[in-house]
Amino acid sequence: MTIFTKIAKGEIPSWKVAENDEFYAFLDINPLAPGHTLVIPKNVEDDYIFHLDEATYAGLWAFARKVAQAIKAAVPCKRVGVAVLGMEVPHTHIHLVPLQTEGDLDFRKDRPVLTPEQQAGIAASILAEYEKL
Repeated sequence: MTIFTKIAKGEIPSWKVAENDEFYAFLDINPLAPGHTLVIPKNVEDDYIFHLDEATYAGLWAFARKVAQAIKAAVPCKRVGVAVLGMEVPHTHIHLVPLQTEGDLDFRKDRPVLTPEQQAGIAASILAEYEKL
Protein backbone atom coordinates (compact mmCIF):
# COMPACT_ATOMS: atom_id res chain seq x y z
CA MET A 1 0.00 0.00 0.00
CA THR A 2 1.43 3.40 -0.98
CA ILE A 3 1.65 6.41 1.30
CA PHE A 4 -0.96 8.12 -0.88
CA THR A 5 -3.40 5.21 -0.43
CA LYS A 6 -2.88 5.49 3.32
CA ILE A 7 -3.57 9.23 3.11
CA ALA A 8 -6.78 8.69 1.11
CA LYS A 9 -7.94 6.07 3.64
CA GLY A 10 -7.30 8.49 6.53
CA GLU A 11 -4.53 6.33 8.00
CA ILE A 12 -2.08 9.22 7.57
CA PRO A 13 -3.27 12.78 8.21
CA SER A 14 -3.51 15.23 5.32
CA TRP A 15 -4.94 18.62 4.48
CA LYS A 16 -7.87 17.45 2.33
CA VAL A 17 -9.16 19.89 -0.26
CA ALA A 18 -11.60 17.63 -2.14
CA GLU A 19 -12.85 14.07 -2.27
CA ASN A 20 -15.37 11.83 -3.98
CA ASP A 21 -15.79 8.06 -4.15
CA GLU A 22 -12.94 7.57 -6.60
CA PHE A 23 -10.50 10.45 -6.12
CA TYR A 24 -8.83 12.44 -3.36
CA ALA A 25 -7.05 15.82 -3.37
CA PHE A 26 -4.80 17.13 -0.61
CA LEU A 27 -2.16 19.79 -0.07
CA ASP A 28 1.45 18.88 -0.82
CA ILE A 29 3.53 18.83 2.40
CA ASN A 30 6.45 20.43 0.52
CA PRO A 31 4.60 22.87 -1.74
CA LEU A 32 5.99 24.89 -4.63
CA ALA A 33 3.46 27.57 -3.68
CA PRO A 34 0.67 27.95 -1.13
CA GLY A 35 -2.22 25.82 -2.37
CA HIS A 36 -0.04 23.24 -4.20
CA THR A 37 -2.38 20.25 -4.34
CA LEU A 38 -1.96 16.58 -5.23
CA VAL A 39 -4.83 14.74 -6.92
CA ILE A 40 -4.89 10.94 -6.80
CA PRO A 41 -7.10 8.01 -7.68
CA LYS A 42 -8.15 6.25 -4.47
CA ASN A 43 -8.44 2.72 -5.80
CA VAL A 44 -5.52 2.45 -8.23
CA GLU A 45 -1.93 2.37 -7.05
CA ASP A 46 -0.17 2.24 -10.43
CA ASP A 47 2.69 4.71 -10.59
CA TYR A 48 2.21 5.76 -14.22
CA ILE A 49 -0.78 7.85 -15.27
CA PHE A 50 -0.86 6.36 -18.76
CA HIS A 51 -1.42 2.88 -17.31
CA LEU A 52 -4.83 3.93 -15.96
CA ASP A 53 -7.89 2.54 -17.67
CA GLU A 54 -9.78 5.09 -19.77
CA ALA A 55 -12.58 5.66 -17.25
CA THR A 56 -10.21 6.26 -14.35
CA TYR A 57 -7.96 8.47 -16.49
CA ALA A 58 -10.88 10.62 -17.67
CA GLY A 59 -12.39 10.75 -14.20
CA LEU A 60 -9.09 11.80 -12.62
CA TRP A 61 -8.73 14.72 -15.04
CA ALA A 62 -12.37 15.78 -14.58
CA PHE A 63 -11.90 15.74 -10.81
CA ALA A 64 -8.59 17.63 -11.12
CA ARG A 65 -10.31 20.28 -13.26
CA LYS A 66 -12.89 20.91 -10.56
CA VAL A 67 -10.18 21.04 -7.87
CA ALA A 68 -8.17 23.50 -10.00
CA GLN A 69 -11.24 25.74 -10.27
CA ALA A 70 -11.56 25.67 -6.48
CA ILE A 71 -7.86 26.47 -6.04
CA LYS A 72 -8.14 29.41 -8.45
CA ALA A 73 -11.11 30.76 -6.47
CA ALA A 74 -9.43 30.29 -3.07
CA VAL A 75 -5.77 31.16 -3.70
CA PRO A 76 -4.66 34.41 -5.32
CA CYS A 77 -2.95 33.35 -8.57
CA LYS A 78 -2.94 34.04 -12.29
CA ARG A 79 -3.33 30.38 -13.23
CA VAL A 80 -3.24 26.90 -11.81
CA GLY A 81 -0.43 24.93 -13.41
CA VAL A 82 -0.41 21.18 -13.92
CA ALA A 83 2.44 18.69 -13.70
CA VAL A 84 2.47 14.91 -13.79
CA LEU A 85 5.83 13.52 -12.76
CA GLY A 86 5.30 10.45 -10.62
CA MET A 87 8.95 10.06 -9.76
CA GLU A 88 8.85 10.24 -5.94
CA VAL A 89 5.76 8.28 -4.88
CA PRO A 90 4.74 5.15 -6.84
CA HIS A 91 1.09 6.21 -7.08
CA THR A 92 -0.37 8.21 -9.97
CA HIS A 93 -0.78 11.83 -8.95
CA ILE A 94 -1.37 15.19 -10.58
CA HIS A 95 0.23 18.33 -9.16
CA LEU A 96 -1.97 21.45 -9.27
CA VAL A 97 0.12 24.52 -8.49
CA PRO A 98 -1.11 28.11 -8.15
CA LEU A 99 1.07 30.22 -10.46
CA GLN A 100 2.05 33.84 -10.80
CA THR A 101 4.73 33.05 -13.41
CA GLU A 102 5.84 29.98 -15.37
CA GLY A 103 8.88 29.75 -13.09
CA ASP A 104 6.58 28.87 -10.19
CA LEU A 105 6.30 25.36 -11.64
CA ASP A 106 10.03 24.66 -11.24
CA PHE A 107 10.43 21.71 -8.88
CA ARG A 108 14.09 22.62 -8.28
CA LYS A 109 13.36 26.03 -6.77
CA ASP A 110 13.32 26.92 -3.09
CA ARG A 111 9.97 26.21 -1.56
CA PRO A 112 7.96 28.33 0.86
CA VAL A 113 7.77 27.17 4.46
CA LEU A 114 4.17 27.09 5.63
CA THR A 115 2.97 26.36 9.14
CA PRO A 116 0.42 23.61 9.75
CA GLU A 117 -2.06 26.36 10.60
CA GLN A 118 -1.44 28.08 7.27
CA GLN A 119 -1.85 24.79 5.41
CA ALA A 120 -5.07 24.02 7.29
CA GLY A 121 -6.47 27.45 6.43
CA ILE A 122 -5.61 27.08 2.76
CA ALA A 123 -7.12 23.59 2.65
CA ALA A 124 -10.32 24.81 4.28
CA SER A 125 -10.60 27.66 1.77
CA ILE A 126 -10.10 25.36 -1.22
CA LEU A 127 -12.54 22.77 0.17
CA ALA A 128 -15.17 25.49 0.70
CA GLU A 129 -14.78 26.60 -2.92
CA TYR A 130 -14.86 23.00 -4.14
CA GLU A 131 -18.12 22.38 -2.32
CA LYS A 132 -19.68 25.39 -4.11
CA LEU A 133 -19.01 23.87 -7.54
